[in-house]
Amino acid sequence: MFGPRGTGKTTWLKDNLTNAYVVDLLKNDIRLRLMANPERLRDMVAANDDCNQIVIDEIQKAPALLDVVHSLMEEFPSKRFVLTGSSARKLKRAGVDLLGGRALELKMHPFMACELGESFDLDDALMTGLVPVIGKYANKERQLAAYLQLYIREEVEQEGLVRNLDAFARFLEAMAFSHAGVLSASEISRECMVKRATVDGYIQILRDLLIGGTLPVFSKRAKRRMVTHGKFYYFDVGVFRKLRPIGRLDSPADLNGQALEGLVYQHLCAYCDYSGYENALSYWRTSNGAEVDFVVYTPDDFTAFEVKHSDRVSRSDMDGLKLFGADYPEAKRILLYRGKEQIMMDGILVVPVERYLKELIPGKCLPENAWMSTKRL
Repeated sequence: MFGPRGTGKTTWLKDNLTNAYVVDLLKNDIRLRLMANPERLRDMVAANDDCNQIVIDEIQKAPALLDVVHSLMEEFPSKRFVLTGSSARKLKRAGVDLLGGRALELKMHPFMACELGESFDLDDALMTGLVPVIGKYANKERQLAAYLQLYIREEVEQEGLVRNLDAFARFLEAMAFSHAGVLSASEISRECMVKRATVDGYIQILRDLLIGGTLPVFSKRAKRRMVTHGKFYYFDVGVFRKLRPIGRLDSPADLNGQALEGLVYQHLCAYCDYSGYENALSYWRTSNGAEVDFVVYTPDDFTAFEVKHSDRVSRSDMDGLKLFGADYPEAKRILLYRGKEQIMMDGILVVPVERYLKELIPGKCLPENAWMSTKRL
């Protein structure tokens, strides 16, 4: 089970695996003993033979344990091993194969609106995000700053992932300007004054640490020339807000638009992962600049989304969706906005974004009840 720090992996396991034997690798004494002698894990499991569920928290702290776990899985087929991690980087560097393909890989994301129910506040979510560990504090903005400092210190500095922390800090800021935008490593390289290869490495670190991700271009049955670069998003809108410096020349409308698009992104990511849809989320952009923010393509759904931080929409806001519909007439097309009224315009469903996010429930088809009894324009 992978997920960024503070998304609730450990809490969820404590609530759902109450009788499990837990090996917490965040505790220095346990981690150091197991790093020195990974086979000690076998003795620990044997000493707790009555426990059929073994949890190893933050497995990336001691990747060598995976070989022992693999052996234990074969030796004790009745036991279930649950491994959690906030980074896959050290596991990849160690060349491990995630237990020879015998393990089921799951992901945990920040809260979804459907989990919070009536306590979900769209404006608050757009400012401070939905990372569970942040939500329990009164001063969320201050806690966000501490959260990011801890993440960078423990996951980047202590693990020695980068040599120049100042350059990496500039990179994180530059990537905040690229949030919800087409990613150009060359431009970021110039802004950060580092080599292009260094930027490529930094971007891979963000992916491995689960701090950010890139969205590929939807190109199935493409009828037009498409761009090749992906779009970048931080995993949580609160993280984006904290890393993005704000000056007098910055437009609040642009920042709010990036934030709302990022919030929809993290919800659709969680929906696809929790529903078991792999590589189902992408975006669509032609070489001429026509764009659709998100495309969900699964065996059960084919839906294109446009996101607007506005309480009003016009037909010009739908140009990208109209062009997409011309190429893919079988796709549903939805525009999410900050207004209150649900309407149908030129075959495109216009839905209040807050309502849609609350109705987005993993394991179910994308909300479609809005297609019925909708005012048409």
